[in-house]
Amino acid sequence: MHNCDDQAETIAFLSRPETYGLSAPVERIGTHGAIVFLAGDRAFKLKRAVRYPYLDFSTKDRRKAVCEAELALNRRTAPDLYLAVQPVGKQADGRLTLGAGDPVDWVVVMRRFAPECLLDTMARKGPLAPSLIRDLADGIAAFHDTAEIVADPGAARVRAVIDGNRASMAALPEDMLPAEACARLHSRSIAALDMLAPLLDRRGQAGHVRHCHGDLHLANICLWEGAPTLFDCLEFDPELATTDVLYDLAFLLMDLWQRGLRGEASLLFNRYCDMRAESDGMAAMPLFLSMRAAVRAHVNASAAEKQEDAAQREGKAAAARAYLNAALAFLEPEPPRLIAVGGLSGTGKSTLAGRLAPLCGSAPGARWLRSDVLRKRLAGVAPEQPLPPEAYTRERSGEVYGTLMEETGRALASGMTVIADAVFADPAERDAAAGVAERCRVPFAGLWLEAPAGTMRARVSARRGDASDADAAVVEHQLGYDLGDLGAWRTIDAGGTPDAVLAAARERIADNR
Repeated sequence: MHNCDDQAETIAFLSRPETYGLSAPVERIGTHGAIVFLAGDRAFKLKRAVRYPYLDFSTKDRRKAVCEAELALNRRTAPDLYLAVQPVGKQADGRLTLGAGDPVDWVVVMRRFAPECLLDTMARKGPLAPSLIRDLADGIAAFHDTAEIVADPGAARVRAVIDGNRASMAALPEDMLPAEACARLHSRSIAALDMLAPLLDRRGQAGHVRHCHGDLHLANICLWEGAPTLFDCLEFDPELATTDVLYDLAFLLMDLWQRGLRGEASLLFNRYCDMRAESDGMAAMPLFLSMRAAVRAHVNASAAEKQEDAAQREGKAAAARAYLNAALAFLEPEPPRLIAVGGLSGTGKSTLAGRLAPLCGSAPGARWLRSDVLRKRLAGVAPEQPLPPEAYTRERSGEVYGTLMEETGRALASGMTVIADAVFADPAERDAAAGVAERCRVPFAGLWLEAPAGTMRARVSARRGDASDADAAVVEHQLGYDLGDLGAWRTIDAGGTPDAVLAAARERIADNR
């Protein structure tokens, strides 16, 4: 790192309440590349006059350009938060002013939000609400849909990140991260990349490489006016922020997973894949998660090196080693399997499937494919939007089950465990699921849920904002089905608590290994 322009006078000026016409003290938050001054209902972000191997803020003109880039890029996802770029100017008498005068530096002006609105802060206090995770996934999917496409091979970009991680680790003091583990991570990452290169190149040519957020983790997402909002994207180098969209998402998935918020990671991943009809890129997730953990490993190790306090140094170093271990573990995924969850409406199939998903397979859990969601996607509507009765004809349902089996096969072929969630009332539908598992040469477990009719009616009547359109009349109709022989499918009493049903399901699945 090199310190360049002397910003002492500017920092002192921005630290004074009277600069903003206030009497309350100004709060400061510092990072390696910026200082944020919190004054009243605004935040003023000053780029530090520094130069690193990967960024250059060494002159006021460079800082102006990167402030303007930050404003423009973050307005893609947080237009209400990012207000303006203003100069810190010098008057004829030598005094500094904000927004006028001969510019000596530049700041990004933002609306201020409370610290408790950060998802990072919320996650430290406990689980994040499923509705929040779904809204977040929808927002990220919508952002990726509109992000600028950079149509070029994707494998070369991934290789550059892997090699960059290796170089950053090699530059650390010898005692910071185990050299053998760093070398093993690099060799395994390159081996995984070599296998995935054709897929990544195809995805690049198909438009999945885009100018993304680039730094998408919990500390860069806030709850603004009730909606999860992405901010503070990687603004100083468009090349670093241009990635496969799944690599962009992988940072947040890894962050959740490593914090033990595995249910949230699973739900976020599955909702995102549902909203973008993502299927072919899932094979790259182990490598993408590993790369994100590797970044965190060397960033924490570098921070540890700079700590003067011994306890803080060891805390950062321990976090770095944990991320390095995680990066290696992500590259050793569990073998895939297919779990089919069937039963009449109201038996609790989706409740069980959603709770099973983070417990099955490798990070970020099993691919949860739900017939109700696929039906809505085929109809071109959001999962929670009701469909008319004509969307439930025998022909339409056949198309839904066909698509379910196709996507199940693709996900299994990518190496992911799959939970297929549908009624599966027809023996032919159950046979088709077992057939997909057989063709993909993976273990199969069929779970058939049963519950008292009154319980089923009560459950469907209590649903709000769900992908299923089933009501009490649908339950009555289904109760007349001839289910035929359930064969190898294992029956589960689903009339009890969700915990009891989950425990029974896990026991049945273990029996099928």
